[in-house]
Amino acid sequence: MQNHLNEHSSEGVKNPLGGQPPEDSGPSVKDFDYQLKYQRAFEAVLWSLPAAAIYSFRRAAFDDLGLKDNDIVAYSSTATPRLEAITANSTTPYITAFTDLRSGPVVLELPVAGEEGSVYGQVVDAWQLTIADVGPSGVDQGKGGKLLFVPPGHTGAVPVGYTCIQSPSFRIALAFRSVPAPGKTVQDAYDYARRLRMYPLDRADGPPQQRFIDPLHQRYPTLPYYDERYFQDLASIVEVEPVKPQDLVMMGMLASLGIQKGRPFAPDPTALRAMRQAAVDAWYFLQGWFDAFPQDKLYWPDRHYASLLMTDDNRMFTFVYEDRIDLVGRAAEYFWCTYMPKVLSDSPATQYLMAMADAQGDLLEAGRCYQLVLPADMPARQFWALTVYDRATMSFIYSDSNRTTLSSYDVEKMIRNPDGGVTLYVGPKAPAGLESNWIPTSGKRPLPAMRFYGPTEALNNRSFKLPDFEKFG
Repeated sequence: MQNHLNEHSSEGVKNPLGGQPPEDSGPSVKDFDYQLKYQRAFEAVLWSLPAAAIYSFRRAAFDDLGLKDNDIVAYSSTATPRLEAITANSTTPYITAFTDLRSGPVVLELPVAGEEGSVYGQVVDAWQLTIADVGPSGVDQGKGGKLLFVPPGHTGAVPVGYTCIQSPSFRIALAFRSVPAPGKTVQDAYDYARRLRMYPLDRADGPPQQRFIDPLHQRYPTLPYYDERYFQDLASIVEVEPVKPQDLVMMGMLASLGIQKGRPFAPDPTALRAMRQAAVDAWYFLQGWFDAFPQDKLYWPDRHYASLLMTDDNRMFTFVYEDRIDLVGRAAEYFWCTYMPKVLSDSPATQYLMAMADAQGDLLEAGRCYQLVLPADMPARQFWALTVYDRATMSFIYSDSNRTTLSSYDVEKMIRNPDGGVTLYVGPKAPAGLESNWIPTSGKRPLPAMRFYGPTEALNNRSFKLPDFEKFG
């Protein structure tokens, strides 16, 4: 007891026990203004990636395609690398559109799914969280009809004949795939997509003529910027959207960077320099996260595939829990995927498996050729497709042929294996005589994605195992 009292005695003591660092310490940085702004900018990228990734679709559509709110982008064929988008598909034509609910509620008319075709996809808010799944398994159940999207705080009456969906944000976006019905063509899918209508509710009595844009032969650069321009996009989001209580601390941090609602975005030189480096570093950080991919997230423990749809613990994509927000987990998912469903079911309509390494566990390399041996009996009721992306951008790879995908629809044109399966090749050059089985990488580091449309129970319960990629040559 006496020793304990002596420890807290003030006799001969010159300083309090706390309140300052140890005597032999010093600051690790000299420029605290830069350090503070850099740290806040780096965390801001991780925090805002879902919102920035979806906003970049809108920015590019308006700036590069001449789109306006309620116009509809409908691709007349499957996408090529000119659609510069995160892990897009190139087997069914895309549809996308945007609107701003600050002008009032907006109507989206959906055609009935059936023998003429169907659409499948999501309508998302400004944080890229799904507010409406659309299609046979969506809110319309494939029956078509009129969806009415209303802004935050809307209390007006809902007219008869509409399915009302309240958005937590003002700007919303949609991405659908136009799926050809059995026996129908891609042209039929395009014609079906053009049955969609989008217009303000106050024009419902006489909707304006729908404007469609087909950017098939145009560059649509939707990828987020990883430099100081990232924060210009972030400022544009902050200016429009309501702030959730969970984000108030981050909004205070953004204010120190010159991002604040109601004020022009005019960062000082130190903030601009910090923002540029922070965006660059965030990209490298996330690339490194995928290089050291968590083993517990692999689809099979003895293979090197991961599901593109990495949910939170609730099988959703919010990554918001009662006691925290998983910023890194959320950023990683939205770094390589867009337009997720609201909830991932145990038997999803599609399954996307990404090759994280080869059979030896080595990361896939630029300049090397790989082979993937597929059995004749693949676990897909509709079709399977292998698409190869650039690992740096998670988007399609430009090449002389612009071939990005091989699928079960192409098997009859391929060299077949004795068992009826096929071997696919991914690399800078096609193996001799096997050009029909090859997807070019143009010297880029590949990210192969095997898509299963209508996956069978054997895939969902993991009793089927997809072979790993093997080095070839």
